[in-house]
Amino acid sequence: MTLLLAPSSFAQSWPDKPLHLVVAFAAGGLADTIARTLQPKLSESFGQPVLIENKGGAGGSLAEAYLAKSAPDGYTLMMGVDSLPVNPLLIKGLSYDTFKDLQPVSMLARVPLVLITPSTSQINNLSDLIKAARAQPGRLSYASPGSGTSNHLYMELLNTKSGNEMIHIPYKGGGPAITDLMGGQVDTMLISVTLAAPQLRAGKLKALAVTGETRSVLLPDVKTFPELGYADMVTYTWGGLFLPAGTPQTISQRIFNDFSKSIHQPEIVARFRDLGAEVVMNSPSEFTALLQTTRDKMAELIASKKISF
Repeated sequence: MTLLLAPSSFAQSWPDKPLHLVVAFAAGGLADTIARTLQPKLSESFGQPVLIENKGGAGGSLAEAYLAKSAPDGYTLMMGVDSLPVNPLLIKGLSYDTFKDLQPVSMLARVPLVLITPSTSQINNLSDLIKAARAQPGRLSYASPGSGTSNHLYMELLNTKSGNEMIHIPYKGGGPAITDLMGGQVDTMLISVTLAAPQLRAGKLKALAVTGETRSVLLPDVKTFPELGYADMVTYTWGGLFLPAGTPQTISQRIFNDFSKSIHQPEIVARFRDLGAEVVMNSPSEFTALLQTTRDKMAELIASKKISF
């Protein structure tokens, strides 16, 4: 009887020490922004400090491996990103099984990507870009924040759908890529609306299309890819919450509830809206289905293009 009652007693006393929230990428990205924006609210809601650690590297897989090996007691959480469902397709020899060892809780917020060119470019819309790429096979280049990112994969999808072959130039982050784009070292790129918006407003970049299902609140005059005939080009960069597999349902539900309460505070929603981000907070089952759909959608593309780290 003591053994049967132990899990219930543990759940009722949880949490009785600080929580450790691991962010799968370096400071400054969407996942890190979500974590640090929510941190004060979460600490108040849980009644315990929430300690954030950035554990970037290898497309987020270092943080994922760390979480997979952590105790499933609710004290170690991870803010994962959109590369998570495709990492098993890109990285050989992972020490964990993404879909067995990580327990999805919810996507928290997402931001569409925007296709951009320098303001000095002769390319003014998506049609211009496609025509220029066809006229100069293998000559136009596109930047990305790194190999295997959604920015990279969806540009390859655009290559496939448009019958072109623009050359991929990977960078270590979105900032350096945008700098070189403005300097004319590359021709175009897909980047989050959040990162691109300041330079678009300053007139240093031009927006050709956004990857959202609807137009971005920051770029209401820029058409979506589906509006322009590319229905498959819908994607977002996102931050989502994960636990080690096997975390008790009572604890995972408490975590879901406290994150939902915190992220839906009016000032938090307004903060994300200012960044061009949308609060999502879907259910664990909905989030899991989305991860699996993303993996399946990208599998053929990754195999056909022989993309890997």
